[in-house]
Amino acid sequence: MSANIYFKYNKYLRPFFVFLIMALITSLFSGCGFTRKKKVEKISLSLWGCEEMVPILKKGVDEFNELHKDEVIIEARVSVESESTCKDAVLSDPKHAADLFCFADDQFSDLYNAGVLLEITENTDAIYKSVGGKDTVAGYMITKDDKVYAYPHTAGNGYFLYYNKKYFNEDDITSLDKILEIAKENNKYFSMDYSSGWYIYSFFKGAGLSVGIDDDDKSNECDWNSTDGKYTGVQVCEAMIKIAGNPGFKSLNDDKFVKGVKDGEVIAGINGPWNSNTVKEAWGDDYGAAKLPEYTIAGDSVQMSSFMGYKLIGINKGTKSPKWSMKLAEFLNSREYQLKRYKAVGECPADIEAAKSEEVKNDLTIKALSEQSEYATAQIIADPFWDASGKLGITMQGQNSGNKDLQKLLDATVKEINTIPQ
Repeated sequence: MSANIYFKYNKYLRPFFVFLIMALITSLFSGCGFTRKKKVEKISLSLWGCEEMVPILKKGVDEFNELHKDEVIIEARVSVESESTCKDAVLSDPKHAADLFCFADDQFSDLYNAGVLLEITENTDAIYKSVGGKDTVAGYMITKDDKVYAYPHTAGNGYFLYYNKKYFNEDDITSLDKILEIAKENNKYFSMDYSSGWYIYSFFKGAGLSVGIDDDDKSNECDWNSTDGKYTGVQVCEAMIKIAGNPGFKSLNDDKFVKGVKDGEVIAGINGPWNSNTVKEAWGDDYGAAKLPEYTIAGDSVQMSSFMGYKLIGINKGTKSPKWSMKLAEFLNSREYQLKRYKAVGECPADIEAAKSEEVKNDLTIKALSEQSEYATAQIIADPFWDASGKLGITMQGQNSGNKDLQKLLDATVKEINTIPQ
């Protein structure tokens, strides 16, 4: 029988020969280096961070792309959005908010309750381990119902005392009265932002009065109007008014504090670690940092308290690429990148091993935050606190020029602070 007739009529052998030929072709091309290339995914993601973080985030995306170049190319749009205002920007339009965003921990509850935070499901054990465990302050702040919703990026989201060693020694800085006296004598200023509840908290908490989020996780429980403790809320206000009236005092917001340091007008002030590099440049070898001083209330010297907290990285629940958003966020939250942020901005890493590095632990700023942490409490506050406490601080800044009854003013302020948001 001829080959043609054989192939024509033997329908059972035909598939075998087709398979054999295809196998030979595949083998031939494989041997010559022709392999099927895996398709690289292209993704667009937007990122929000503070101004100092933008270059770090851009570089991080580039390095991430290089690391995963056979899998994905992320086209990133990196924009400036302060951690302090991030929540408002996200909640105003969640659908058009960034895929990844940096925010202060006091905004966590509002973002979570609004349902805009994506649950983190990648390597959650490693996240807890990086901050020392699930039961640490950082572990608590990122967890709801045993699920993780953010990455702790920096620790020490608090404040301390900056001082210029040209004017102050280590004894001077333990007393706010002494600091104000020296500032006045030199026609200079001690600065603190009275318009921010974040800072004026230091007076009330130092006097034993408290504010914090209630069990409903939506409203606050504040007792600043108390008349029962060792010190009353009215006495705290009286102390604040006296400080505001000192010629050596000036209430300055963040930008004006930095300007005052640069032009030599401000020689001491209470502010956060994000300005430490700028202050170091201005004061050079005279740069000093320490825990907050004691202030005078009802004739007693009382240690000023503070908030402490973290800055976090969150992922928008509406992101179209949750897998790669998580992977990128994890990369940007790595020990290496937390150290890069420290070098750029001066903020202490949340990663405990990064915080133990020589360059971090020997930093005067970090030491000051560490000293102050003994007198600090976690910053877990519902939104109504900020406007109400800010208005109270502005009234104290103006030395209660309207002669308002301080107890009634405090009663109204506390009522507003404790209001359940609608």
